[in-house]
Amino acid sequence: MDFVCTTHVGKVRKNNEDYSKGEIIEIENGSEVGIFAIADGMGGHNKGEVASQLAVENIIEFFNNNLIQNNAIKIEYIEDMIKQAYNTVNSTIYEKSKEDSSYDGMGTTLTIAVVYNNKAYIANVGDSRCYIYRDSKTFEKITSDHSIVEEYVKANIITEKEARVHPERNKITRAVGTEPVVVVDIFTEDVNEGDKILLATDGLTGAVDKEYIQQTFAESNDANEIAGNLIELANDASGKDNVTVILVMV
Repeated sequence: MDFVCTTHVGKVRKNNEDYSKGEIIEIENGSEVGIFAIADGMGGHNKGEVASQLAVENIIEFFNNNLIQNNAIKIEYIEDMIKQAYNTVNSTIYEKSKEDSSYDGMGTTLTIAVVYNNKAYIANVGDSRCYIYRDSKTFEKITSDHSIVEEYVKANIITEKEARVHPERNKITRAVGTEPVVVVDIFTEDVNEGDKILLATDGLTGAVDKEYIQQTFAESNDANEIAGNLIELANDASGKDNVTVILVMV
């Protein structure tokens, strides 16, 4: 397993409110567990930067402290652990926003992937997405956005293409840190050698058609090249938002 994290502030914004991190940890039996997290902060006055970094750093730390103990992995409890991790992070951000009025209203999306033993355990709150590129041909969206436009798409009011230019496209319906309790969606996916897992903020997925993202995967097998090309695609298509990707090579 290998991975690349790449981010760009875009062509318009002065600050980057996205944050991402990944770790690959070797455990006792020689196998590896990968822990990856990506977030897109919100709140204005740079507080989105605080929320996204708090979310990613704290959820990675949570899994380091709880998923792996005595050099062994407690994968049988992974779904409960994901829920606990999200609520712990949510409480951290929510309490900070209440303790200091300058942080009032801050929050963030948060999407993670825990990869172990040919399984990917994926979770999301907000509209940062996860895709899996399989068998060098299939590109599947795993997560479902928590956003106004996603609800419109599901109700067949607008198309996915129309959603990218809709005036309410940046309004999310669920975030980490904005309420005392957060609800997280969890997905379990089989992965095989050669599969590629993409975590991305809406700076990419809100600007670039899925078909062009898939084509980028088809044109290269180099993680750094793919990630760089995705950032370039987003900036060429829009550049109005921060854009961040994590690419995991299984």
